[in-house]
Amino acid sequence: MSSVKDRIRVKDVRLLSDNRYKTRTTTFDWLRSNGEWQTQHRETFDRGDGVTILPYNLTQRTVILIRQFRYPTYANGYDGLLIEAPAGSLDNATPEARIRSEAEEEIGYRLGDVRKIFEAFTSPGAVTEKLYFFVAEYQPDMKVGNGGGLAHEGEDIETLELPFSEALAMIADGRIVDAKTIMLLQYAALHIFNAQPAA
Repeated sequence: MSSVKDRIRVKDVRLLSDNRYKTRTTTFDWLRSNGEWQTQHRETFDRGDGVTILPYNLTQRTVILIRQFRYPTYANGYDGLLIEAPAGSLDNATPEARIRSEAEEEIGYRLGDVRKIFEAFTSPGAVTEKLYFFVAEYQPDMKVGNGGGLAHEGEDIETLELPFSEALAMIADGRIVDAKTIMLLQYAALHIFNAQPAA
């Protein structure tokens, strides 16, 4: 089977916006599965790659999530603060280094062993971002600050420590609608909390 680079001919790339992130429009020819070349046009939003983490405590059977305002979800009709896993942009750091600093900034915990579980593209139709997903066990003595994010970046973050069972229920009843958070919680249901007896 041929690789993608053998099936695409990029003809034109134009930069539409270069503020904090970059938006480009690209014209390319694509070799279809029937052997015909087809000209296509796509816009891509490049915000860089990112990291996200689910801190969990097996003894307490709890997880730590955050709640914050997200303008894009509001603009799409979601009239609520978004409940999500701590996350951030890579910003030229290694994924492990970045997720450690994001956890400390957003939830106030200095985590020990952080474990990467997978990488994923969460909106591949238009967004170039790849997310690195992590999990880490936390203990009360790992708390080194209040979290809340960085005010100069516009962050105003509330930390939520929740029973894992409640966090799962929040997916079903629509209180959690963030894709990365749903993915992490379902991973935890399958691989972390499934073998642990309920308290």
